[in-house]
Order: sequence, then structure tokens, then C-alpha cells
Amino acid sequence: MNYTKVRGYACLGSSIPPSVGNLSNLIELDLSENKIQGKIPQEIGCLSNLTFLNLEVNKLNGEIPQSIFNLSRLEILSLTGNELSGTLPFSIDRGLPNLKWIYLASNRLSGRIPTSISNISNLNELDLSSNSLSGHIPITLGNLHDLEILNLEANHFTNDLSVIEQDFVTSLANCPYLKFIWILENYITGLLSKSIGSGNLSTSLESFIASSCRISGTIPNEIGNLSNLISLDIGDNELNGIIPSTLGKLENLQRLDLNGNKLQGSIPNSFCNLRNMYLAELSGNRISRQLPTCLGNLLSLRELYLANNAFSSKIPSTLWSNEYIQIINFSNNFFDGPLPHETGNLKGLTVLDLSGNQFFGEIPTTFGQLESLNSLTLSNNKLQGHIPDFFDNLKGLEYLDLSRNNLSGEIPQSLETLTYLSYFNVSFNDLSGEIPNGGRFINFTIDCFRGNKGLCGASRFKINACKTSKLKSSRKNIFIRYIMPPIAFIIFASIIVILLLRYRASKSQLSPPSNSPLGLVHERVSYIELLRATNNLDEVNLIGRGSLGSVYKGIFSNGTTVAIKVFNLDVQGALKSFDIECQILRSIRHRNIVKVITSCSNLDFKALVMEYMRNGNLDQWLYSPNYFLSIAQRLGIMIDVASAIEYLHQDYSSPIVHCDLKPSNILLDEDMVAHVGDFGIAKLLTDDRRMELTKTLGTIGYMAPEYGSTGLISTSVDVYSYGILLMETFTRKKPTDEMFQGQLTMRSWVFGSLPNGIAKIVDFDLLNVDRENTRGKHEMLLTLIIELALECTTDSPEERLNIEDVLVRLKKIKIGVQEQQNIGRLN
Repeated sequence: MNYTKVRGYACLGSSIPPSVGNLSNLIELDLSENKIQGKIPQEIGCLSNLTFLNLEVNKLNGEIPQSIFNLSRLEILSLTGNELSGTLPFSIDRGLPNLKWIYLASNRLSGRIPTSISNISNLNELDLSSNSLSGHIPITLGNLHDLEILNLEANHFTNDLSVIEQDFVTSLANCPYLKFIWILENYITGLLSKSIGSGNLSTSLESFIASSCRISGTIPNEIGNLSNLISLDIGDNELNGIIPSTLGKLENLQRLDLNGNKLQGSIPNSFCNLRNMYLAELSGNRISRQLPTCLGNLLSLRELYLANNAFSSKIPSTLWSNEYIQIINFSNNFFDGPLPHETGNLKGLTVLDLSGNQFFGEIPTTFGQLESLNSLTLSNNKLQGHIPDFFDNLKGLEYLDLSRNNLSGEIPQSLETLTYLSYFNVSFNDLSGEIPNGGRFINFTIDCFRGNKGLCGASRFKINACKTSKLKSSRKNIFIRYIMPPIAFIIFASIIVILLLRYRASKSQLSPPSNSPLGLVHERVSYIELLRATNNLDEVNLIGRGSLGSVYKGIFSNGTTVAIKVFNLDVQGALKSFDIECQILRSIRHRNIVKVITSCSNLDFKALVMEYMRNGNLDQWLYSPNYFLSIAQRLGIMIDVASAIEYLHQDYSSPIVHCDLKPSNILLDEDMVAHVGDFGIAKLLTDDRRMELTKTLGTIGYMAPEYGSTGLISTSVDVYSYGILLMETFTRKKPTDEMFQGQLTMRSWVFGSLPNGIAKIVDFDLLNVDRENTRGKHEMLLTLIIELALECTTDSPEERLNIEDVLVRLKKIKIGVQEQQNIGRLN
């Protein structure tokens, strides 16, 4: 063949044929971004003239052929975004002396980085991110004279930077051209060395990202020597001490992220030298005192996050002089004083969150000038006065939260004109008058207005109807005088007949009406009723206890048995959890989701009344010695759970992410049908926002990597938790078991059992059968289940299955289980 270049386009499928090795003159082979499956053929190693090989973003699997590492003329190797496994060759340098770019990101590679990689003297870019590589990052990487990009993020490296032999950062100071160091999401501990600001790095480094590691100690002053640094992200670590004033020397800095550490003190005035800073993220620390008055001079600043700190006093008025800033989040601090009128100067502001502070006074009319605003949160302050009419000027407003203040007066009818408003909350104020019922208010429920005694409105809000004025129309007078009396007579007569019929029926019918499990005629039950049903919350009736409250068994006077979830309002987040569960569960109707019957709510007490599940939860059935679940039962339970999650993700009006799937939240009714419960940290995603960020974390062991490290929420978070739950259900091993330490995780333990060691990890009782041939069939079915669980728990969210595909495959496996049951071999 005379081809020198072959490029594929996004239309290929199938696999790479071995005959590709016959293209002896080939110099460049680019088959990227197709749908190629299968393994990479060894015959590619016959292309001795190849300098460029790009197979990225396909579905290739298996190990990288050894023959590729012998292409001595190869300069660029890109296999990113596949499902390749195995390890890198120990002597990678011998066969690839001319290699300049190595891109192997987003695969399933394991093992260590061979130190010999440091001998590839021409290496310019090295990207091994999003794999399962482990061990130590070699300090010999500092020998790569031409290295410009180093990306090792999202692996399992375990360097201790306090140990000289493991401090690879210091060695990288020898690289004169190194621009990018990305090591985030690894288990890197110890202190950040002063050498970060020494050597060649002081002039070459442009981006240093080491977030979500375990780096401790203080931020070294020498970091201010990185004169060309553009992006610095060391958030979500264990850093303490103060923010060094030397950061003010980084005049080229555009992105600064220090969030989620233990930093104290104040923001140094030298911050005001960062004229090019676009984003400053300092949330989740212990920073206090006043803000520098010169922050308003940073005209390049677009996003400023200071939430969850201890800032106090008033916000300096100079901050509001930057009319180009887009996002301000000062929530959960101790700022006080009236809301500044100068806020109206921020013409480009899209998000303003001042919740959880101590602001008082009225909402300034100048807020009506924020024409770009789409999210305003002023909840949990001490604001007073009326809700101003100017909000109808904010045509793009999507999110408005004014809850838990002291606002009074009416809700302006003009808010009905806000066509994009998707979230509205004025609960727990002192509002009165009629709730608007037009525009987007058609989609809002009573939860948005609770705690306002003077409100009235439409019947769907289940509150008092508003009093109407006297009828003036002559047509209405005619209706009242001549038409109404006969209609009233007919209705009165009908009522008498109905009462007589009910009186007769009541003698033979003792159970409550079918449409009301409690036989209640009002929306909520009273506090007294709940105390009676639980015998004053007696411990004898305690079903379970969680971090935010307790669940009791209750029996009402009509004999109805229920579960009563009482929230502990002294615990931070409990009140929010109650609000979320009310919001999420009020309109959910699904066979496999726990039904909330009613609620009890006052200022000091919050409780949900739910269906009672006679068989407890899945955790009890897995770990109590007196219980046992067969393969068929466990599979049925997991199908029920998948059905519930599919409904939440795809069939509800907007996707709901549960965020906390685990055995204790899977409840079993008297027929062993599974019901998903506890929606206390669930997230409702809007149609145009398929991902969200949250500070509320789920349960350790069940959280997806991106959820635990960055708070990123999407439906794939539930798929990951479901995969862990699936493993636990069939192995009877918790992901937090003491055996899982260091590099050994639940997933890696399960992955290591395939393809022939399934019997070593699954629940012993599932394979404790007499017939050897039956045991073999059991192992086959369990292998299919475990393989499915592994596909749900990949580190990359994009590679995980969606829950619909999971459900389809589980149902196919169930058919195989049923076939064996029919011949009497599974039970």
C-alpha cells in the first residue's frame, strides 16, 4: 500500500482490522471520535514508519498492544477516551525514543508510572488523567527537559510531599518550559513545599491545580513568586493558617480557588493588586473580619464566592462599583446592616446570594435595576417591609428566595409576568392577602408560602379562600335572586339523602375512607395526634435513627399504622431536609417510592407521616443473622430500586437526583416490594440545568467521585450509588468495611474477582447449594450482575450507564433466574 495518511470520520463502527498492519508506508493514522469497538490489533506495531497515532474517543478495550510501544518513529500517541486496561510497560523509553505527546487519559489503566518514562527526552506533553494508576508520582519526571504539560488528575497516587523522596513538585522545578501541573483528585498528602515558587517554575508555570487532595499545612509565601501563573486551584484540601499576602504579587492570576480548606484570618489587602482576576472562590473556610474596601477596583472580577465563612460587619460600598461582576455569593456569614442601594450599579449581575446573614431593613428599590439577574437569594435574614413591585422589571429572573425574613404586606400580582420564574419561596414571613395564581405561579405549591398566617388563595393551595367584594353586576344579582334559591334547595335535598345513605353504611363499615389512609379531613395531623400515635415518642416505637432525626411506628385512633419521621431541628440542615422532602415528595406517585401521607409542621416541630413498611429496610435483611434473601429476592429488590430511579430521572416533570442511595434507605413492604425513601438531600434539576453544584454530601462509600470531591450533581451520581448498592446486595459487604483501606476499594476488590473469582466475593449463602452444576449457573448469573455494577461505577460520569439501560439488563437477568426457578434449582 502507498498510503501515507489515513483519517477516519465519525461514521466508522465495528473494529480495526488486523490488515491495517499491511499499510507499510503509513505515517499518520487518525481514527479518532468514531464508534470503533474491540481490541487494538497487534498488527499496528508493523507500521514502522508511523509518527502519528490517534485512536481517541472510541470504545476500544483490552490492553494496549505491546507492539505499539516499539514504534520507534512515533511522536504522537493518543488513545484518550476509551476503555483500555492493563499497565504501562516497565521499559517504555526503549521502544519510543522520539515520543513527544502521550495522551492516555480517561481509560482504565492501572499500576504505576514507570520511572523509565523520564528517559524519553523529547517528551513535551504527558496526560494520564482519569485512570486507576497508583503508587507514587516519580520524582524523576523533573528530568524531562522539554515537558510543558503534566496532567495526572483523577488517579490513585499516594505521594507524601513532606518526604523528600516523594516530593515530585520540587523536582519539577528543573523543567524550564513546564506550564501546566494538574494533580487534582489524588491522595497526595503532606506540606506544599516552598520550592513551588523556585527554579524554573517561577517564570514558566501558568496553571497549578491540586484540588481535592489531602495537602495540609500553610500556603507557602513563595507561591507569590510564580510570576506568570494564570490559574491556582488548591481547594478542598486541609490547608490552614492565613492567606499569604504574597498572592498579591501574582499580577497575571485570573482564577483563584482556595475553597473547602481551614484558612483563617482575613483577606489581605494585597488581593487588590490582582487586576486580572476573573474568579475568586474562597468559600468553606474560616476567614473572618472585614472585606478589603478595594475589592471594587478589580474590574476583571466576574465571580466572587465567599460563602460559609465568618465575615462580619457591613459589606463595603466600594464593592458595588464593579458593574461587570456576574456572580456574588456571600451566603452563611455574619454580614449585617441594610442591603446596599449601590447594588443597583451591577448591570451585569446574574446571581446574587446574600442568604444566611443578618441584613435588616427593606429591600432597596435599586434592585429593580439588575436587569441581567436570574437568581436572587435573600433568605434567612432580618429583612422587613413589603415585597417591592419592581421585581417585574427583572424579566430574566428564574430563582427568587425571600423566605425566613420579616416581610409583610401582599405578594405583588406583577410577579405573574416573570415568564422564566421556576423557583419562588416566601415562606415563613408575615405576608397577607391573595397568593397570585397566574403566570408561573400555576406551578407553585403551598410549600412556597408556608408560615404566612395572613395569606389566602385558590383552593389548590389548601388554605382559606380570599373574601370577595360585594357583587355589583346586575347579572350576578339576577343569578342570586332567581336562580340560586332552587339550586340551593336541590343541593340541600341532595345533602340530606347522602347523609341518610352514609348513616346506614357507617353501621357496616368501620375502616377509614380509601382516599385518606388516616381518615383525616384536613391536610396535616396535629402534634397531639402524633404524640398519641407514638405514645409520646416512646423509644419502644423507635424504628430507626438517622443524622437528621428519628422514625417511629405510630398507630392512629382509627387503627391505621404509619411511620412517622420526626426531624431534629437542633441539627443543622434538618429544616432544609424537611422542606426538600415536602417539595420532592408532594407530587411523586410511584409504586417503588415511599408515599408521604401527610405532615405535621409548626415552628418547633416538623414531621412527615409515611407508609409503614412491615419488613424494615434492606440493611436489616442483609446484615441481621435471622434474615436471608435469595438471588431472586435480591434481584427483585434491585429491579424495584432501578424502577424508582428511572422514574425520578426520566419520567418526572424535571429530573430528580436522590443523592443518598444506600441499603437503609431501601424499605420493604409486607410483600417484599422495595420502596426508595429519605429524599432529604435530593436535588431537583431544571430542564436547562442537567448538572448542579451542592455543598450537601451524601454517605461516604456510596458517593460518586465527582460528587464527593467537587459537589457536582447529575443523574449519573445516582447510577454510581446504585452500582455500589448492587455490589453490596450480592456480596453482603459494606463499601465502608474496614478491609477497604489505602488503594483497596469496594470497586477494585470486586473488579479483581473477574472473570473467574466471583465465588470469592459474593455472599457465601447464595452459592451454598448441593448440585455443582447449579452452582455454576448461579455463578454465571452473579457474574452478569457484578459486571453491570462495575459499569455503573466508572470514575468518569460520561462512561456510566443510564438507569434505563441498567433496568433493561436487570430484567433480562431476571428471566434467567426465573428459568432456573421453573426447574426448581434456584431455591
